[in-house]
Amino acid sequence: MEIGKKIAHFLLQSKSIKLEPANPFIWASGWHSPIYCDNRKTLSFPEIRKYICDSFTDEIVKNFPQPDVIAGVATGAIAHGVLVAEKMSLPFIYVRSSSKAHGMENLIEGVVEPGQKVIVIEDLISTGGSSLKAVSALRDAGCEVLGMAAIFSYGFPQAIKSFKDMDCKLITLSNYSILLMLALESGYISQKEANLLAEWRTDPENWNK
Repeated sequence: MEIGKKIAHFLLQSKSIKLEPANPFIWASGWHSPIYCDNRKTLSFPEIRKYICDSFTDEIVKNFPQPDVIAGVATGAIAHGVLVAEKMSLPFIYVRSSSKAHGMENLIEGVVEPGQKVIVIEDLISTGGSSLKAVSALRDAGCEVLGMAAIFSYGFPQAIKSFKDMDCKLITLSNYSILLMLALESGYISQKEANLLAEWRTDPENWNK
């Protein structure tokens, strides 16, 4: 919980996450959202990116046995994945959202061999679709995916079910529930705003329409 709260604090401090229930953002899917998340912003703050890297490393050591390779999901998790791989002295690869349209038409960039144990690093889990697509690509390449570690998750039931159905263990450094608790405790949001933010997660597709 303490790690989760500190990560949530850093995400708000760096403006990687913005909470604006009165002026919602519109996602590419058309969903109205009271939260905006871009965890790439954390890379601009040495203290924050180091804490995220150290936290990732600690969680991987605790939860996953002896990985051979660290994989980042393009593009948001590439830099975070490199930092973790460097700290753990492990090879790094990354998984594209789609194959290159030229050259070798790679979907996975870097060197990985069938049978190697892979940990996937992700910056944000929303519905889980793009994240699990990377898991599928690695499994298709013959890798053993030990699991995924992400900075932040909205905690959508759809994502939880998808990870379970894919038999992919997911750990996150922080999540939406911890963020709302911290934001309310610190006065970043009011109780009324907290209620609106909580309502959004129950039915994000139809919220505020």
